[in-house]
Amino acid sequence: MAERPTWPALRRGWARRCPNCGAGPLLKGYLKVRESCPVCAQDFTPQRADDGPAYLTILIVGHLMAPILMYVFVKYRPEPVTLITIFSIGTVALSLYLLPRLKGAMVALQWAKRMHGFGRTTTPATAPENL
Repeated sequence: MAERPTWPALRRGWARRCPNCGAGPLLKGYLKVRESCPVCAQDFTPQRADDGPAYLTILIVGHLMAPILMYVFVKYRPEPVTLITIFSIGTVALSLYLLPRLKGAMVALQWAKRMHGFGRTTTPATAPENL
């Protein structure tokens, strides 16, 4: 089997594009992964992103917002309502931005590393154990 390049696949996944061709959309809606690419017919049913993108989003947003929150609080001492409002909006906006991109990157990583059936050469219906 030919090796699939990981970094181009991750960039395409981050852009929410098919990791195989880069032309077709990977997601249908906000987070729903398509069953296949409309351009190259790459099957996406083996993907198992599950909760990984949500965990990564929480990790990244938490590690970015917590130090910024502490810096702003210590340096400027804003009113609590102002601080809560600004950082709540920032946290939600950053989370909504990152979540579909991280999901696309995670599906692309699975595709590039041939995980969860992406490397299968035969379809389940024609696999030798099913005949």
